[in-house]
Amino acid sequence: MTITTIYYSYTGVTRGVAQKVQAACGGEIIEVKSVKPYSKLTAYTTGCYRAARGEADEIEPATIDVAASDVIVIGTPVWMLRAAPAINGAVEALAGCEGKTAVLFATCGGAAKDTLPHLAEALAAKGVTTAAMVVLTTEDVQDAEKIDALIEAVKSAGN
Repeated sequence: MTITTIYYSYTGVTRGVAQKVQAACGGEIIEVKSVKPYSKLTAYTTGCYRAARGEADEIEPATIDVAASDVIVIGTPVWMLRAAPAINGAVEALAGCEGKTAVLFATCGGAAKDTLPHLAEALAAKGVTTAAMVVLTTEDVQDAEKIDALIEAVKSAGN
C-alpha cells in the first residue's frame, strides 16, 4: 500500500502529527504552503475569513499528483471551524485522485465542527472516498493513543 500524506501547518502542530503518520506508515509527505504566507495578523483576519468561506489559497506545490498512491492522508488546522485555505487549495491541486481513499485529520484548540465533513465533500467531488475522519485537540496531539488511532485508521484504509 502506497500512502501520500499532505498537510498544511501554520504553527507546527499539524506538521508534527503528519510526520508521525508518515514515520509509522511510510510513503511520501508533502507540506503545502500558501504562495502568499500569512503573518500572525493576516492568519487571524484574512486567513480565517477565507477559511470560513471555504476559499482556496494559491499553493506550492501547484499540482499534487497522487496517481501512484493508494491512500491519501490530509491534515489541516481548523480555522473558523473549517479547513485552512491552503488545504482547500491542496484539494483543488490534486491530480490522479479519482478512485482513491482518503483519511482526514484536523488539529484544533477546541472544536472542529464541520471542518472534516466539508473537506470530505470537496474530495468526493473529485472522486475520492473518505474512509476516516479524526479530530485531534491540543491535548489529543500529546496523547499517544489518539495518534496511534489515527495511524491505525490510515493503515486500515488501504485494506
